[in-house]
Amino acid sequence: MVEQRRGNHTITRLTVHLVWVTKYRYQVLKGEIQKRCRELIMQICDAEDVRILPGAVSKDQVHMQIEYPPSKSGMATIRVIRYHKGLKCQHSKAFRDRILTGLIDTLRT
Repeated sequence: MVEQRRGNHTITRLTVHLVWVTKYRYQVLKGEIQKRCRELIMQICDAEDVRILPGAVSKDQVHMQIEYPPSKSGMATIRVIRYHKGLKCQHSKAFRDRILTGLIDTLRT
């Protein structure tokens, strides 16, 4: 049976399937950046009381299905995850180097 969140007077199961795609589908989510992205998403979801059901970080996209509490709206939850993940990823040197390398390789071809 599917696990549900229980309150005093309610039983809920609010889920959302999310797909984030890198700009121009650049394949920058590799190696260390992919691991860091996964860690950040897990940390943010733990802090926000959001459960990650199935999820995957590919080279150019992030797929995940989340379950969030009824006290938060779905859109607000998505904004928090997206904002914090984006800020922390973009500030890492490895991410910036990978983006620049991807842009240079694309321009050469």
